[in-house]
Amino acid sequence: MHQQHPAEAQRPVTVVTGGGRGIGAAICRRLAADGHAVVVGYRSDAAAAEAIADELHGAGHRCLTVAVDTADEASVDRLFEAAAELGPVTGLVNNAGVSGPNGRLADADAQGMRDAIEVNVLGYLLCARRAVRDMTASGRGGAIVNISSAAATLGSPGQYVHYAATKAATDAITVGLAKEVAADGIRVNCVAPGVIWTGFHEDPERPAKLADAIPMGRAGQPEEIAGAVSWLLSGDASYATGAVLRVAGGI
Repeated sequence: MHQQHPAEAQRPVTVVTGGGRGIGAAICRRLAADGHAVVVGYRSDAAAAEAIADELHGAGHRCLTVAVDTADEASVDRLFEAAAELGPVTGLVNNAGVSGPNGRLADADAQGMRDAIEVNVLGYLLCARRAVRDMTASGRGGAIVNISSAAATLGSPGQYVHYAATKAATDAITVGLAKEVAADGIRVNCVAPGVIWTGFHEDPERPAKLADAIPMGRAGQPEEIAGAVSWLLSGDASYATGAVLRVAGGI
């Protein structure tokens, strides 16, 4: 078994689900720069995840990639078992998510909605459950950051009401779990992005089209979300738990 150098043993080890693209990739880059050993969890795009890992390795950072279906209990367990190769897990960023069908609820496909609920709600719960178990067992505690959405309070009418519902659930999970594990030395917080330039949108130009409806007059960049996640995982946020930090340009 790999013997860790004492300095490595103290380095934060953070699991990022959906880490290969968009906001997740920006989070991986930022956390690696902050000194975290990063586990890039990805669902299907192995090439994107490996590209991020190559980039981080090239900059001298410790990371690994792990394929995971966050809605599957056994797959989540394998993710965290692989992560342990880098050391005791001290952080989790629950970021993997799907939008499900786009459009009015009356026209929505039931299976598509079910998939969104499984990944966005059950997936977050399963990953958080395993993270809490590992952080408690190690005695080191840790921090969890859930990625929510401004949709949780806006409702996303005409677009994806079911997705907004999953993000309202994310906010509730954050508040409840934060209270449940505070005494175990585990902080649980949430970042709620607004409209961000990523490949998540069905219409690639949607962020530009919505700019006029955003008080700041523009969509956000993935790095602006990564900065918020970085702070919530850092010692500077040592008294923050149960917080939902909206990073949405004013919407």
